[in-house]
Amino acid sequence: MNKKTYITTTLPYVNADPHIGFALEIIQADALARFWRGRGEEVVFNTGTDEHGQKIYNQALASGLEPKAYCDEYAKKFDGLKKSLNLTYTNFIRTTDPAHLSAAQEFWRRCDLAGDIYKKEYEIKYCVGCELEKTDSELVDGHCPVHPNLELEARREENYFFKFSKYQKPLLELYEKNPDFVIPKSRLGEIKNFVASGLNDFSISRLKSKMPWGVPVPGDESQVMYVWFDALVNYISTLGWPKEVGEYKDFWPGIQVAGKDNLRQQSAMWQAMLMSANLPPSKQIFIHGFITSGGQKMSKSLGNVVNPYDLVEKYGTDAVRFFLLREIPAYEDGDFTIQKFEERFNADLANGLGNYAARVSTLANSLLLALGPNEIPDATIGKITRTRDLVENFLAEFRFREALESIWGLLSYGDERLNSVKPWSLEGEAKTEAMGEFVAILAAVGHLVSPFLPNAGEKIIKAFEVSDVGTILSKIPPLFPRLEK
Repeated sequence: MNKKTYITTTLPYVNADPHIGFALEIIQADALARFWRGRGEEVVFNTGTDEHGQKIYNQALASGLEPKAYCDEYAKKFDGLKKSLNLTYTNFIRTTDPAHLSAAQEFWRRCDLAGDIYKKEYEIKYCVGCELEKTDSELVDGHCPVHPNLELEARREENYFFKFSKYQKPLLELYEKNPDFVIPKSRLGEIKNFVASGLNDFSISRLKSKMPWGVPVPGDESQVMYVWFDALVNYISTLGWPKEVGEYKDFWPGIQVAGKDNLRQQSAMWQAMLMSANLPPSKQIFIHGFITSGGQKMSKSLGNVVNPYDLVEKYGTDAVRFFLLREIPAYEDGDFTIQKFEERFNADLANGLGNYAARVSTLANSLLLALGPNEIPDATIGKITRTRDLVENFLAEFRFREALESIWGLLSYGDERLNSVKPWSLEGEAKTEAMGEFVAILAAVGHLVSPFLPNAGEKIIKAFEVSDVGTILSKIPPLFPRLEK
């Protein structure tokens, strides 16, 4: 029976066009999903859109649209990334889907039955940008550090609360028993410190009269669910929960990919909610950093926000995927500039992978090659095997950059051997025998690179025609024409 694996991104708010930060997250998840499928695993890959909350309600009103119509427009833009970025997600959930709404309400009922929901009046400082209440210790000069240009709202009303404080000890036990529960370890340490310092119960509803755009609270028509409580349930509602059969039974718990601004929600709030509903915790959470632009945080006000659709249109899908996976560190913030993008394109794609594929396929064109282990040097077989192992080990730790560096190390090895053997100076059987080594490297690279650069990988693999007699490699057209200044 095939291993079943579930991976999900966070759900981006539909209050703005898709940006490169979310493109990074969904490309990371897609590379993993493709890699696991290549090993024979059955994968459910989930993404979608988060469509409730104050921020979206305000944006819809400002645009003159009903909230649902506003969300419909933006959901199409995010779903359009599937074609633009060559993604293979299987599920696209919207938090306005009827099945999700009923699942969120059932989740509420189960937490209520556990005695973890109560009502009280409270006053908070609220960041509409984060859709989160903020404590004084989290503020910088009286502002949210993530949205410093937004004024915090002072809110006083009667809402429902979730007994987050009840789950301090169970959460710490979860982290202790699962040392790889949050990757990287620095983020696990961060959330452990947060939970150990004490947990405050958090509000999980809003007055419908003030903010009508949300999931109705079961049994209280005057309130709607707080957007985070509703949205987090998507990770299981997309699998058909509360029906505990089918995809939910087969695939939960799963792996979650999220940005560092989601650490608290994914690895503490959501896990406590699952415990309250008597459901298994997530399997693992990978937290990535932000993308800066020229060392500055991307923001509309600075005019440095990058639209992934524009990048793909100019440079192609594989080039965008490669830069984000190769140049942006998996665990920390990384920087994007067009200059860095084009330098990486020419150095690694045009002069690296593209050049090797073109040279080898041109030299091997029309040759009938024997690619058995007896025809390929042991050192080269060993290099290919080690590279495969390295890629698998690095991806187990979500280290995309290092995985790609390993593949490009194999390419460099192939180039060095090519320049040493000089098969173009040989003729007849000697040339055919010599070319087997370089064609074997190209075949390995084609398969290894496919999860990251699916278009280039497919073109390389399709150039091979294998028969009982031998292998013929067709000439591969330029994969990445060099960018000229």
